[in-house]
Amino acid sequence: MKSLQELNAIRERMQNQSKDRKVADAQSIRIVVGMATCGIAAGARPVMNAFVEEVAKRNLQNVVVSQTGCIGMCKLEPIVEVFVPGQEKVTYCYMTPEKAVKVVVDHIVNNKPVTEYIVK
Repeated sequence: MKSLQELNAIRERMQNQSKDRKVADAQSIRIVVGMATCGIAAGARPVMNAFVEEVAKRNLQNVVVSQTGCIGMCKLEPIVEVFVPGQEKVTYCYMTPEKAVKVVVDHIVNNKPVTEYIVK
């Protein structure tokens, strides 16, 4: 960071991302990324960014992307849980930004969980 303008741009971008992670209502689909130290060390931050960007790109108004602490399965990190109202929670493991895009397209948009990424 080299200027106050650059700092303000970063702040504005982060505030916009925070708005995208608004509190979910009962009808919202929730994508929860494990962001404890184990998840972050395994690459959860780029995974979370990929979810936020893909949801925004597709203008999915009923989807909330948020983070949580340790999910409890550190060896499977990065871990993502998807909560669709009226359906069982789906837990994805070993996530990457590319897998995140596929989850949004297949699971969130087309309601077809990506079985090869699901914790068995």
